[in-house]
Amino acid sequence: MEKLERNHRNRQVIPFLFMLLWDQVLMVPTRYSVLEESESGSFVAHLAKDLGLGAGELAARSARVVSDHDKQQFILDSETGDLLLREKLDREELCGSVDPCVLHFQVFLEKPVQFFQGELLIQDINDNSPEFPDKELLLKILENSQPGTRFSLKLAQDLDVGSNGLQQYTVNPNSHFHVLTRNNSEGKKYPELVQDRALDREEQAELSLILTALDGGSPPRSGTALVRILIMDINDNAPEFVNNPYEVQVLESSPPDSPVLTVFAQDADAGNFGRVSYGLFQASDEIQKTFSINEFTGEIRLKTKLDFEKTKSYHVEIEATDGGGLSGKGSVVIEVLDVNDNAPELTISSLTSSVPENSPETVVAIIRIRDRDSGENGKMICSISDHVPFILKPSYKNFYTLVTESPLDRESRAEYNITITVSDLGTPRLTTQHTITVKVSDINDNAPAFSQTSYTMFVRENNSPALHIGTISATDSDSGSNAHITYSLLPPHDQQLALHSLISINADNGQLFALSALDYEALQGFEFYVGATDRGSPELSSQALVRVVVLDDNDNAPFVLYPLQNASAPCTEVLPRAAEPGYLVTKVVAVDRDSGQNAWLSFQLLKATEPGLFSVWAHNGEVRTTRLLSERDAPKHRLLLLVKDNGEPQRSASVTLHVLLVDGFSQPYLPLPEVARDPAQDDPDVLTLYLVIALASVSSLFLLSVLMFVGVRLCRRAREPSLGGCSVPEGHFPGHLVDVSHAGTLSQSYQYDMCLTGESGTGEFKFLKPIVPNLMVQDTGNLHCRDSFVFS
Repeated sequence: MEKLERNHRNRQVIPFLFMLLWDQVLMVPTRYSVLEESESGSFVAHLAKDLGLGAGELAARSARVVSDHDKQQFILDSETGDLLLREKLDREELCGSVDPCVLHFQVFLEKPVQFFQGELLIQDINDNSPEFPDKELLLKILENSQPGTRFSLKLAQDLDVGSNGLQQYTVNPNSHFHVLTRNNSEGKKYPELVQDRALDREEQAELSLILTALDGGSPPRSGTALVRILIMDINDNAPEFVNNPYEVQVLESSPPDSPVLTVFAQDADAGNFGRVSYGLFQASDEIQKTFSINEFTGEIRLKTKLDFEKTKSYHVEIEATDGGGLSGKGSVVIEVLDVNDNAPELTISSLTSSVPENSPETVVAIIRIRDRDSGENGKMICSISDHVPFILKPSYKNFYTLVTESPLDRESRAEYNITITVSDLGTPRLTTQHTITVKVSDINDNAPAFSQTSYTMFVRENNSPALHIGTISATDSDSGSNAHITYSLLPPHDQQLALHSLISINADNGQLFALSALDYEALQGFEFYVGATDRGSPELSSQALVRVVVLDDNDNAPFVLYPLQNASAPCTEVLPRAAEPGYLVTKVVAVDRDSGQNAWLSFQLLKATEPGLFSVWAHNGEVRTTRLLSERDAPKHRLLLLVKDNGEPQRSASVTLHVLLVDGFSQPYLPLPEVARDPAQDDPDVLTLYLVIALASVSSLFLLSVLMFVGVRLCRRAREPSLGGCSVPEGHFPGHLVDVSHAGTLSQSYQYDMCLTGESGTGEFKFLKPIVPNLMVQDTGNLHCRDSFVFS
């Protein structure tokens, strides 16, 4: 298992190290180029080849291309690995006058997570002609202007850049002027008209020239404007600005129509030649949309709200013109001050929806942050919520990776809501938050756990088959198939126990069923182990001990051991007429195979020949006399006793006793079998001899019987304190019952006198032998009764 886990960790660490090395390589952006206005679907680069990947790997790793621009300009063909254009690209729309025009993009790969930087250089084509802001330009020139005087004209604008941009100006051939191409403070080319010869207003008051702007494309493009030159009277002082250049700072949050500054120009001339008017000179469309200047006061105001993130400063050319047509040029440098008006931007470039628990350091997401402000307003702090096992690692520039800090435990927490917060350092601070949800996927790292270490279940004997006797329950902290539990019976330790014939278990819910009727007298209980196994990989299992206790039913009636009721000849008890009250005639011995109160036996005398002569003790079954015998008592008595248990329902057995009253042991009390004899054949002498022998025998037997009777009485009285009575179970035991669950009703030793057979025909005494489990001894159909035996 440790080897498998080590291999698993190695397989995860190797891709991670490879990703770190590859990230270092891909930090340097790769630059591609494409001509603007290329058709949609145009080839840009073979991206898969540049990444060192097969074409099919881009689709397998969910490759995506993300552009910094708000619109998506690229298509990634996952099959061929080619990077294509989604639509035509207009360099002037994307970059304006910025050259070179570079479009940044990123390629993101998943499984494992990787990304690299790319740049697309959009090459300009000559698709724009130079254009003058006005189709007609008015130029007023004093007639006393000297040859070589230069007059600046409004420049033309060409949206192309580089060699395709505006290169030069020309003017149609004439005798008075030629044109030079100059660069202003912003590096833009403007035309400057140079006077070649002196002017004479009286000779010609107005001149018209065609000014042409040419770019450097192939073929070149051009734009024209009409220059009208009015020759003015002499005005020998041009206006001059007090400060040149003007510098001012304006907050980007300034509302429209806010004053920026007021410029002022002086003119030494008087009258109309000294009256100055102000205007923007050679202003681009953007300048004209953003600023306005009061013609009379020179106050410059905002026409629209500024945006530092778009333009950080403006160079505004201004012109002061007097009434005589002379003008002075100046410039105003307007610096836009940044305010913290842009909240940080946060983009989740790649996100892993779930992370396996117990996995090592894993990249969950790639995060890109950006703030369009500058300075302190553009500095950012990125953080995540506390008390989560994740950390943010800076990756490249404004990219971060969200990585697990330590192995996760799904059973402790199955889902994390991670709040990513980006704050800038501006005043006031602006904050952006984004919450992502990371789920922890389960692995089979928890074995099923039983609700109890052992279970005890009770089932009453003689149960119906398939009886539900109880349910075991186990839980698994995992989820899905890893938490799906199957129950089973484990092989018992006792090989003699046929467990599968006694118990079955429902594999799905742990319900236990008795398969057959149980017999308490045969099996009072058993135990076994139950296993619970999940369906994870690898499978995990646990086990619990189950004890099944069989409860007794009163399904056995009492069984009489003595006297036996199925003998061919009943056994007769002998009772001397001289017996005192309480004389022990005999003891009924019975047992019950049940247990507990189902085996508590009680005895009852149902019927007797002489009802008041005998009684039976309910506790131990001893039959005793209740009074002295008299001559009037019948010599033979028949007693019917009932033995019953204390079960529910109550079961019983009946016992029949025969008691013969004798005066002494010499008395012939048993009838002899009658023999058919012929009296005529009896010899008187022989009869006399027989009579003498009989009298002698009877006398001897009588004396012997008297001696034995006296000995027995003395022995009984000597032993009576230790033999009398019956042990009664301790605790809450009914006073009329005897527990015979193990020893029957013979809890102590008892001695009996004698028992005579009913058919011996010899008048001899047959002495009893000790009782053994086989109480019936069959000998040629005669029952041998025993005397002087002991039960214990």
